[in-house]
Amino acid sequence: MQPSLQLTPAALKQLEKLCEQQNGNGLFITIKTTGCSGYSYDLSIIKEPAKDDLVFEQENHHFVAINPKNLPFINGSTLDYVREGLNARFKFLNPNEKGTCGCGESFTI
Repeated sequence: MQPSLQLTPAALKQLEKLCEQQNGNGLFITIKTTGCSGYSYDLSIIKEPAKDDLVFEQENHHFVAINPKNLPFINGSTLDYVREGLNARFKFLNPNEKGTCGCGESFTI
């Protein structure tokens, strides 16, 4: 099966905005062990991926990169950018998640 990670148009627009503001070219996604449910997403803007990273090319020469060890956690996911009330944030639509904690900060596989 081919690794996949999709961005919605809203997520891509926000990625472009953040790359411009932070002088980067792409988004690096890390899965950390933390929280009540076990795992959380950590996102950062980077200039270029590490040589061993999996890279998902996006429009306008941007990319999303992950360490291959994290692929089982997010393979097949869609990354969206949503507004909820006064807050806006990236939100993963992850078919691998089995549950999330009450505060929404962590998930389980």
